[in-house]
Amino acid sequence: MSIGKFIRVYLADAIVTGIRYAELVNWTGHAIASPRGRLMELPKWPEAAKPGIYFLFESRFGDSKPMAYIGEPENVAHRLTSHDRNKEFWNEVIIFTSKDENLTKAHIRYLESIFVDLSKHADRYVLENGNIPSESSLPLADRDAMEEFVQNARMVLGVLGYSILEPILKYGNSAHLNTQSSNKHQDPDPLRELTFTVNQSIAQGAVTDEGFVLKKGSDLSKTNTDSIPGELASIKARLLKDGALKENGGKLIAAEDILLSSSSYAAAIVAGTSRSGPQSWKTANGKTLKQIEDESLPGR
Repeated sequence: MSIGKFIRVYLADAIVTGIRYAELVNWTGHAIASPRGRLMELPKWPEAAKPGIYFLFESRFGDSKPMAYIGEPENVAHRLTSHDRNKEFWNEVIIFTSKDENLTKAHIRYLESIFVDLSKHADRYVLENGNIPSESSLPLADRDAMEEFVQNARMVLGVLGYSILEPILKYGNSAHLNTQSSNKHQDPDPLRELTFTVNQSIAQGAVTDEGFVLKKGSDLSKTNTDSIPGELASIKARLLKDGALKENGGKLIAAEDILLSSSSYAAAIVAGTSRSGPQSWKTANGKTLKQIEDESLPGR
């Protein structure tokens, strides 16, 4: 069973777009989030003048994946105000350091390797980093402490608005994915194993907290009818351009898990025509998503 966590966020200027300080109760790590325009204020924060990890984030202005970069200097503020201020793509940085003095160069190199690995598996951002850096050699006790640091940092990143380390669907394809809340002996969730069959195309989907996921390997119609909303036709074209969809004979195939706003969006993109998602997506035993939703209503 998952255990709740308490995260405190301090707004330095009492505004949500300014510098924010975040900490998780009973954790020696902490984070500072800063807009690029406030970069020169970071040296005033002692927490930023330590060895640590930082994430540079590009704003999501369009539909394509934004860019990000992960680094591991021995003095985060110095690195950001010298070398990395010249990187043009980013508009916000999030820094992770430790309240004590126990993060060494070996520790932060180990953390960088894990964070880059997790972000590549999550595939939500285009990383400016090259290959995954090799993990530094640490004693077993230190490795376990760094794994805990990673899991806590993931939660803080999410609270600050960045899901860079979170896969759209968790398949356990990374050694560092948190499986605490996924029990192999639990009954499978029918909302995560949905199917839509149309015109000899078979697509798989899942309902998640973020929306509806069209799963990797799903078949899609290559053509659209006039009934498909223009916005969805544009989304489908963009997914094809970005490589999330690829041509496969007379069809398209999902080359990765694709997060969409709703089941109806997913069904329409699959069929190439306007569709009701709740009526289209079905469980293995033939129950529609609408039936499941109706059964979950209070009083049913």
